[in-house]
Amino acid sequence: MSFSNVFIAGSGFMGTGIAYLIATKTNCRVTMYDLFPGALEKAQATLAKLAKTSVEKNFLSDEQAQSALRRIKFSQEDKDAHDADLVIEAIAEDLEAKKELFAILDKTCKPQAIFASNTSSLPITRLAASTNRASRFIGMHFFSPAHIMKLLEIIPGLDTSDETQDKIRQFGTQLGKVIISSKDMPGFITTRLGMVLINEAAFALMEGLSTPEEIDMGMTLGYNHPMGPLALADFVGLDIVLHILETLQAGFGDPKYRACPILRQLVSAGHLGRKTGRGFYEYGEAAKPAASVKATSSAKGNN
Repeated sequence: MSFSNVFIAGSGFMGTGIAYLIATKTNCRVTMYDLFPGALEKAQATLAKLAKTSVEKNFLSDEQAQSALRRIKFSQEDKDAHDADLVIEAIAEDLEAKKELFAILDKTCKPQAIFASNTSSLPITRLAASTNRASRFIGMHFFSPAHIMKLLEIIPGLDTSDETQDKIRQFGTQLGKVIISSKDMPGFITTRLGMVLINEAAFALMEGLSTPEEIDMGMTLGYNHPMGPLALADFVGLDIVLHILETLQAGFGDPKYRACPILRQLVSAGHLGRKTGRGFYEYGEAAKPAASVKATSSAKGNN
């Protein structure tokens, strides 16, 4: 079975990137769904910018880019998922909100449609339990920006069938992704390891081990990471980092996942990283590279 119609729930930057990826790599018709006022208009503008950049960089011809955009439509009606072969959920990382959405779509979609969640940490088996299609439910964890990053992490739930896994793996390959597979454990592979590194870097900063710049430089130059853990936390959003760490600690019951107090302090103050202009670093109107931005005084700990 090849997918012809893909329904994407959530039109934020991640959902928009996934829609653009599918439209440019396949001949699928894509429907972007969102209820928030203005969200779909913003997604449409973002898609136009992505297409323009792709043409300017000679990744696509103008004809290919325009053809891809024409295959994407926009909807505020969940009933428009009725003919979807694949549903990809990309809304906020909220377990109850995702379960509610999947329960609604389960009644709308045809029985053979596969459901996938782009969650980075929430349990796939619990999400699948909100539907009557646990065998056709799977995690598809894309990385931001979805149309550029090469990795796709696939997470089968307890009851996900081999057939569903095979179909999603084939589709991921069609999208040009390198695929890894994880058991349905909190944080899977990438989020679990990445959040532990970010949290440990925050503890090192709080203890006065070094400055944010030098902690990050130690990982970028010493371990060839493209971005240091503190700069990455600012990019992801400190509120999201905190939420994921709390999910990991609740899921494993292990204190090693406890969030660093300085992370909680920054979130409480509303300093969430790049999106607010301040986190472990300060950012001007145009965010500067992490190695050259000024560290916030609140993030210097005991330095």
